[in-house]
Amino acid sequence: MYSDKLLDHFRNPRNSGELQPPALRVEVSNPACGDILRLSADCESGRAAEVRYKVRGCTASIAAGSALTELMAGRTRTELSALRAADIEAALGGLPPESKHAAALCIDGLRALLEAWAAAGPARPVK
Repeated sequence: MYSDKLLDHFRNPRNSGELQPPALRVEVSNPACGDILRLSADCESGRAAEVRYKVRGCTASIAAGSALTELMAGRTRTELSALRAADIEAALGGLPPESKHAAALCIDGLRALLEAWAAAGPARPVK
């Protein structure tokens, strides 16, 4: 049912946890399935320098959060805004139809983080 890549991210999640302020932090949920993603990032020189996540949800959502953080690390806001659910699915070796909500949740979290980053503006403390 799940790919080896997805199971590896689930069993060995990358970048799990939370970053403390002044890191940006957002939380999004999927009301249909109840999964919750908390995403935090430190930005340095216009890039996502360090990214962490926490998920309360299914196997696919936990794995997708892990894959998302790997895709985000080191990218600029412009590069991050180009990420799509298909990119997360590809990083996981695919998702079954009933688990595609996991990639959508991650993109919702990424969009919320990008909005928080834009709202923080140049006055935001940078590492």
